[in-house]
Amino acid sequence: MSPPLLKLGAVLSTMAMISNWMSQTLPSLAGLNTTRITTSDSLTQISPKEGWQVYSSAQDPDGRCICTVVAPEQNLCSRDAKSRQLRQLLEKVQNMSQSIEVLNLRTQRDFQYVLKMETQMKGLKAKFRQIEDDRKTLMTKHFQELKEKMDELLPLIPVLEQYKTDAKLITQFKEEIRNLSTVLTGIQEEIGAYDYEELHQRVLSLETRLRDCMKKLTCGKLMKITGPITVKISGTRFGAWMTDPLASEKNNRVWYMDSYTNNKIVREYKSIADFVSGAESRTYNLPFKWAGTNHVVYNGSLYFNKYQSNIIIKYSFDTGRVLAQRSLEYAGFHNVYPYTWGGFSDIDLMADEIGLWAVYATNQNAGNIVISQLNQDTLEVLKSWSTGYPKRSAGESFMICGTLYVTNSHLTGAKVYYSYSTKTSTYEYTDIPFHNQYFHISMLDYNARDRALYAWNNGHQVLFNVTLFHVIKTEDDT
Repeated sequence: MSPPLLKLGAVLSTMAMISNWMSQTLPSLAGLNTTRITTSDSLTQISPKEGWQVYSSAQDPDGRCICTVVAPEQNLCSRDAKSRQLRQLLEKVQNMSQSIEVLNLRTQRDFQYVLKMETQMKGLKAKFRQIEDDRKTLMTKHFQELKEKMDELLPLIPVLEQYKTDAKLITQFKEEIRNLSTVLTGIQEEIGAYDYEELHQRVLSLETRLRDCMKKLTCGKLMKITGPITVKISGTRFGAWMTDPLASEKNNRVWYMDSYTNNKIVREYKSIADFVSGAESRTYNLPFKWAGTNHVVYNGSLYFNKYQSNIIIKYSFDTGRVLAQRSLEYAGFHNVYPYTWGGFSDIDLMADEIGLWAVYATNQNAGNIVISQLNQDTLEVLKSWSTGYPKRSAGESFMICGTLYVTNSHLTGAKVYYSYSTKTSTYEYTDIPFHNQYFHISMLDYNARDRALYAWNNGHQVLFNVTLFHVIKTEDDT
């Protein structure tokens, strides 16, 4: 290949490299690949629900400070992913800017050569015209050779014109990336002035301080139920799922018991994430079938109602053995006094901040609800309270801080309609609605550690958040 054609090959190679870079990089920059640049209107807004909420109020007649503390939902700092994505995008833009700068310098260098070559070619063309006008002074053979070489170089002129246009385009791209970087920096400032790690540490510090504050709170009164959050869709229409309210913060095991009868299999998952993905860690085959869906895990043991009896079983997950069993005296069973949905839900076992409870009905109390506090080791009844609310008219019930809350239905339109305080032995009618999203609730239990209601709603495992009214303990109260 002659020297001019070698130069042409070098120019075309450079242009091919530029074209390849533009085809790979510019779609990402323009948002045609998976990384998309959105406007500030679509940025995640921080909701108050994502952190602890403390609403102060007035003092009571004794001079104590009264406030409402709302426990957080599970997604603290939901903008973490957005912040991380923004930082990665800024780094990508900076890397692209550096690459374009290097490419621009190389292009400018080649462009100077192109300009020089273009001038030479135009001068050569003019000289040939002059020589062509005076052919007689040159030998015909030599003139023909020069003419052929000239014809080979002529197609290079439009290529060089296109090359100049591409060089201008690269300059425009460089300017657009500079503008984009400015916009992204502005968005970052809009999201927050603090570095992500610093912000995360501030959130953790605040959470620790608020948890310390929570330890000073007395038991609270139910004010509101929000949600639900659908965790998973699985199993039959009826069932139970639960975590241990006395487990450590690092222990997030989930237990799953499908159906209300004819089953002895308990499935265990190491975490909520494993539960959602279906990654079982262990399976337990109970020695007896259970009745209903109103079981509870408390301090490492499962408490359940033995099928076709009023016997309560305490089963240890650690040893795989029955640690205790006791008949709940006079308690109706096998659909004698169930909840409104049936399902052998006569005996409801539950736990709260105070301890272990059984809710059931007896003939002696005319089928109305009886509340009994149980010894968690022996299952002995420590104390009982007889209410005037018919068990068959209750949709479900749960205990919070020694107060039983009863729903009026398991179907659409259900609400917390009645409450009974074991502390004062008094009741009141309430009106606390909640969203029965899937129309049929067959399990509803409070977890004191999570400050949430676990529910089985027509084959959906869901969580409800609760708002409690608390009184902060003062030094005079301790």
